[in-house]
Amino acid sequence: MCLLNWGNFIRRLIHRVRQDLNDLTDDEREQISEAISIVRKTRQVMLGMPRVRQPLADLRPERPA
Repeated sequence: MCLLNWGNFIRRLIHRVRQDLNDLTDDEREQISEAISIVRKTRQVMLGMPRVRQPLADLRPERPA
């Protein structure tokens, strides 16, 4: 799919989602807002955490005495 088709696809998808959101009740919209908030908080924590590296292997074997 070329880049222009992706743009049209995304625009149509956003339009469909907006229409579907308009069909939801206030309670359903509130539940979605809460879920989005939880996902965003989790992403912030995960993205801000430093990665734990695996220890490097010791490439120098012990020398005989």
